[in-house]
Amino acid sequence: MAKRLPDPEVRLVRALKMVAPGTLIREAIDNIVKARTGALLVFADEQEIRPMISGGIDIDVGLKPMILYELAKMDGAILLDRPGKHIIHANVQLMPDSSIDSQETGTRHRTAERVAKQIDALAISISAARDVVTIYLADIRYIMDPIRVILDKADQALQTLEKFKARLNQVSTSLSALEFEDAVTLHDVLSVLQRSEMVLMIVQEIERYIIELGTEGRLVQLQLEELMVDVREDLAAILADYLPDPTPERLEAAREALGALRSEELLSLARVAETLGC
Repeated sequence: MAKRLPDPEVRLVRALKMVAPGTLIREAIDNIVKARTGALLVFADEQEIRPMISGGIDIDVGLKPMILYELAKMDGAILLDRPGKHIIHANVQLMPDSSIDSQETGTRHRTAERVAKQIDALAISISAARDVVTIYLADIRYIMDPIRVILDKADQALQTLEKFKARLNQVSTSLSALEFEDAVTLHDVLSVLQRSEMVLMIVQEIERYIIELGTEGRLVQLQLEELMVDVREDLAAILADYLPDPTPERLEAAREALGALRSEELLSLARVAETLGC
């Protein structure tokens, strides 16, 4: 079972999927970055954003990367519907509420941040001077890394996962041997649960990288799947075997409670035991 993400994290993941390599939007973003024209893309319902619009061109055409790229050569913002399927307006001046706090210094980035906060929309600011793409979503600010950087991070995370998985295999094998001898202690069970959750925490990080990599993340996905064979199933089986009153509801609650533990909490077997009511 994957760890449950907080709602802002879930929304950011959805946004990253929209702009991942292999999507039409990402193709347009890459072209804009290469041309160094810069751009401000806003994904919103027209009724919500219309009060902020001044000037511009009404378009209402299906999204095509080259059209989006050409429109970015103009100075104004480009407005798309929330799913990013249609371009609605281009070359518009956006006038969000100036009282909304913004830490940005550039006009384009400041406008993007304020629009995202005011109408809870996705805004993407592409710097003309630097190869920087920044995502704004409500109160979230996220700078997209270049593909090569994400691949390096994913490779490092996979190496870490391999080490943690090896340790998980050790404690799991030890638990199996102790079960044959009928000599299992609470410490043995908690150690396997602890190591399983540590592995799943690293997996969550790698899955984020895979989302950001889009079509470039196929090899990372294959390596992850190979390392994760039976990990979630074994975790569920151990909970079913050792958890008091293992009803489906109790098992689901236990999995969610373990998944909600922070990394520093997982270091403590006592905290893991407390979470399970042991």
